[in-house]
Amino acid sequence: MRITDLPPELRPRERLLDKGATVLGDAELLAILLRVGSSGQSAVDLGQSLIRRFGTLGRLLAAAPTELSDIRGLGDAKRAALLAVNELHRRSLESLLRENTVFDSPLAVCRYLRQRFSGLAVERFVGLFVDIQNRLICCEDIATGTIDRVQVYPREVARRALAHNAAGVIFAHNHPGGSAQPSALDKALTARLKQVMGCIEVDMLDHLIVSDTEVWSFKQHGLC
Repeated sequence: MRITDLPPELRPRERLLDKGATVLGDAELLAILLRVGSSGQSAVDLGQSLIRRFGTLGRLLAAAPTELSDIRGLGDAKRAALLAVNELHRRSLESLLRENTVFDSPLAVCRYLRQRFSGLAVERFVGLFVDIQNRLICCEDIATGTIDRVQVYPREVARRALAHNAAGVIFAHNHPGGSAQPSALDKALTARLKQVMGCIEVDMLDHLIVSDTEVWSFKQHGLC
C-alpha cells in the first residue's frame, strides 16, 4: 500500500505535523526523509528494510557512501538525504561543544563521540583540541586502524596540537563491537601521550574509549 492510499491521519508527515515527531517510529521518520518508496514498497516499507539491513537506525545513518550504493530503492537523492542527515547531526553536536567548555558538557562530549564513531567497523583515534578556556577548536581524525588496534604516532599528535595552537586535548578512540575496557597497549599509549603533551605544554585532559554501550575515561580512573 502506498502512503497516499492511507487516510491523512495515518500518514507519517501529517502525524508528525499534528502530534510531533516523537509519536513516529523509526521507519516512519525515515519515510518522511526518503519521501517515496520504490517499486512494490512504500517509503515506510523501504525504511524498515534499510533498518533491518544495517541492524540499527544508528548504523544506517552512520553508513559510508559506499555502503549505501547498489541498494534497491536507494537512488542518488535518497542516498544524499541519508548522508546529509548524518553530517547535520555531527555538526549540531560539535556546535554544542563550541558553545560551552568541554567540562561543562560531559554528556555532549560523549554524545558527539558516539555519533562520530557510530557504525565504524575499525578503530579510529581522534583528538578534541581545545583553547585556553577549554572550548573546542576542532575534532580531528589522527589515525585509523583495524578492528582491534590503531597505530598512533605521538610526534604526529604533537604536531597537530601545535598546528591548532591548542591549550589542551582530549583523546578518544573506539572499540568496535567490544568492551570499552583499556588494553595494555591503550594504557601504554596514554602514558606516552601524556609525556609528549607535557613536553610541548599542552594539557592532556582525558583519554576516552568508546564502545557501543559505554564510554571509559582514563581521567576518572586516575590513569591520566
